[in-house]
Amino acid sequence: MGSYLNPGSGKFYESLRSQIYVDKTGLIERTNEKIRTAQKYICLSRPRRFGKSMAMDMLAAYYDHAEDTSALFDGLKISQTASYREHLNQYDVIKVNMQDFLSMTQSIDEMLAMLQRRILSDLKDKYSEYVEEPQIIFAMQDIYAKTSHPFIILIDEWDCLFREYKDDHDSQKKYLDFLRTWLKDKDYVGLAYMTGILPVKKYGTHSALNMFVEYSMTDPWDFAEFFGFTEDEVKNLCETWQMNFEETKAWYDGYRLVSHSRFGDHVYSMYSPKSVVEAMLRHKFGPYWNQTETYEALRVYIQMNMDGLKDAVVTMLAGDSVHINTGTFTNDMTTFATKDDVLTLLVHLGYLTYDSDAKTVSIPNKEVSQEYVNAISTMDWKEVIRSVNDSRRLLETLWNEDAAAVAEGIDCAHDEISVLQYNNENALSCTINLAFYFAREYYTIVRELPTGKGFADICLIPRKLHADKPAAILELKWAQTAEGAIAQIKNKRYVDALKDYRGNLLLVGINYDKKTRKHSCVIERVDA
Repeated sequence: MGSYLNPGSGKFYESLRSQIYVDKTGLIERTNEKIRTAQKYICLSRPRRFGKSMAMDMLAAYYDHAEDTSALFDGLKISQTASYREHLNQYDVIKVNMQDFLSMTQSIDEMLAMLQRRILSDLKDKYSEYVEEPQIIFAMQDIYAKTSHPFIILIDEWDCLFREYKDDHDSQKKYLDFLRTWLKDKDYVGLAYMTGILPVKKYGTHSALNMFVEYSMTDPWDFAEFFGFTEDEVKNLCETWQMNFEETKAWYDGYRLVSHSRFGDHVYSMYSPKSVVEAMLRHKFGPYWNQTETYEALRVYIQMNMDGLKDAVVTMLAGDSVHINTGTFTNDMTTFATKDDVLTLLVHLGYLTYDSDAKTVSIPNKEVSQEYVNAISTMDWKEVIRSVNDSRRLLETLWNEDAAAVAEGIDCAHDEISVLQYNNENALSCTINLAFYFAREYYTIVRELPTGKGFADICLIPRKLHADKPAAILELKWAQTAEGAIAQIKNKRYVDALKDYRGNLLLVGINYDKKTRKHSCVIERVDA
């Protein structure tokens, strides 16, 4: 066992012994399929704290032939697959975390020299009779020529250099060229598995790592279920730890990943593993995912001077989605030509979720939404944060059935977020959703809820932990009347969709008058 060559199963053993362990060994079946094929180069990128390192430790423990780890895996999902025994403990594994080398050196040359020196030391310890060359590439070629056993190469935090050396393009290219020379078209590579936050960096015609197949937050392919916790896995945890699933979903769900395979498409609702585990262990919901990094990282990007970026952020903060083109993103943290490039980066960082079918992005959940509020509160978007702060009082006026105060509160929100073009019912809907931002504390907010004879514009449905709060149906009108909105709710029987809330259900009609530029509101309570 070495530091980098066949590092052992210790870290994976720790994961198995933890209070919460979710079996993700199905990932191994996927990687087994790629070994010694043209698809043996895998770059799997996902946000920090989404289980990248744990997966790396698992792969190392499984493939490492210096140790018999069957006792660790025999009871897990992978043991039920046809490829389990074929690849278990059959390879030399080289496992490196690039962040370790980057943090201990002052330049890319020093970093790469240390990396090679340390790996070569491990290779010499095991294969002293074969290793003569002072370069790991030639050493690994010689070892493979003598043994015919390929290596499994695992690279964690592969993209850390692009995050730390954001503007040093020469160092970035030198690093990419090293990885290409080490890995590309080498017979000694049985599998190369890289993981990080960013997909492979694009350099125009400089296609250093074009052999890698990318699996990312924008296109996870058939690896989607391994990007975090699935909804079924979270339901099981909630049952075990006696936590409310509906509240867990509101806090941590929202990452929509579509798996495309020959067996068909499957949509996964993905949860942040770090957040779910912390909530279960502490038996308390809270913003855990971002505790290791402040909101300042988000603020840097959303306050960039990109045309339309502020509109997009405000629209998403109001609960809506925004169309984007992810194709121009160059997979780094400095090259931004349009707002779409910024938004695509935020998808990879975990601050947005991408719907690959609709080609839209949105803020995934309550936890992440709070990070936007934290970031905006320190920026010059005073009108937006004022509207968010006022939303608590506006919700209370709704509960008090004070229609005049609700209309006045929406007027204020409209004036404050004039960044949005206010010329149709969609803009009205966005304004009202932002005005009622605080309602997410208690409600599941459903836009265009299907009913018996149409779609209700906005429904506020209290989650079980807040069942004392009234449900509400909000119908919006543009240049008509609030009374007409109430009549539509009744005539189209929208109430039937929320019939369980009769006795604690509010019907809310809201109209915007283009001439007076004022809102009007009518509120009625539905009797039992």
